[in-house]
Amino acid sequence: MNSKVNAVLAVLLVGCALSLVNAQFQARNLFIELGKLEHQARQLDIDWAQLQLDQSTLGTNARIEQIARNKLDMTPLTPARTQYLTEGAQ
Repeated sequence: MNSKVNAVLAVLLVGCALSLVNAQFQARNLFIELGKLEHQARQLDIDWAQLQLDQSTLGTNARIEQIARNKLDMTPLTPARTQYLTEGAQ
């Protein structure tokens, strides 16, 4: 009977040891994945900041005016080209 108890305890001990090894393996894999995801999050933050900078640069008044002059052949309005309309008396 004593040998049966020892055998059962030995099997349980081996099972617990294998379970511990498996848990450590999974923890290492999750830690590696966490590191990769943190690196990806940092890269996305950098990309987001770059996109915000690009958006603020593309939306400046000077750039819009330059595009209006060069690509659309627009010119600024001058008083000589301004026509005023008045409401006529009836």
